[in-house]
Amino acid sequence: MEQLLTGLRAAGEPTRLRLLAILAKSELTVTELTQILRQSQPRVSRHLKLMCEAGLLDRFREGSWVFYRRSQTGAGVKLAALLTGLIPAGDQIIARDLERLEAVRAARSERAAAFFRVNVEQWNRIRSLHVPEAKVEQALAELALKHAGESIESFVDLGTGTGRMIELIGPKAKTSLGIDLSPEMLAFARATLEQSGIEHCSLRQGDLYDLPLQDETADLVTLHQVLHYLDDPAAAVAEAARILKPGGRLLIADFAPHELDFLRDEQAHRRLGFAEDEVKGWLAQAGLDVAEVRRLPPPEGGEGATLTVVIHAADKAERGKQRERQASELEGTNA
Repeated sequence: MEQLLTGLRAAGEPTRLRLLAILAKSELTVTELTQILRQSQPRVSRHLKLMCEAGLLDRFREGSWVFYRRSQTGAGVKLAALLTGLIPAGDQIIARDLERLEAVRAARSERAAAFFRVNVEQWNRIRSLHVPEAKVEQALAELALKHAGESIESFVDLGTGTGRMIELIGPKAKTSLGIDLSPEMLAFARATLEQSGIEHCSLRQGDLYDLPLQDETADLVTLHQVLHYLDDPAAAVAEAARILKPGGRLLIADFAPHELDFLRDEQAHRRLGFAEDEVKGWLAQAGLDVAEVRRLPPPEGGEGATLTVVIHAADKAERGKQRERQASELEGTNA
């Protein structure tokens, strides 16, 4: 009861209701919110602090910036969604706020477009080296939905980059979270996803070796063309397994071993692909069972295309089966 009353008191003020309506649509900084609300930064910050303490908003740091979003987890989720839904659709103040929100989004999109123009040549060069990305995406979507059905409760994309996996799979998930270490990539992904109209997703800056998530919170986790950038890919796989719920699935898409050494210098690749047995070993160490492996070789006659993409789908056993496995392993050790 007290938690409900705290939430109602925190939302019971015009500016705070406006904040709820705005932050249901987008992740925003204090500076962006002051532009939309036409209020001072100290005043907006005080409102945000109260609403975060009441569990109505999530607060997260991304480099030197701090972003806010309507709560996606915790006790305040239902109340925040209920209050947002009760705001009259034709309210003129909210309508003006949302118009100014679109101006903020447009500025973001322009910055993202500038970032894309600078990097598009190297991105296109990588794509030209393997099977068309559409085929990789189709296989990933099939393996995700084959396991979870048409609805995924919680989806996490690690090393989200441009946010493409969330754009692809996010519409099938109730909540989606993309995590990346690069603020520039997160800014690009945020603008891309807003243009796609996907609102039930969040982006966070985070270390793939130390994810800002509790154990067993995700039904689906993806690592799409990420592991070859890492010093310790096995540790990233173990951390991905940690956040998987029992019965959840991890999808890894990366390159088979190759000899394109220029990718080390020009694209910062730490590893030139991975053997299937190596990846399977990491998955087994992380307590995951390999369900399927798909190899997508380069198209025949494709000029310059030499890389094979390999997708590993691995599942975390249900809790009962986990106990059976642990008992079996213990028996084997004692023997």
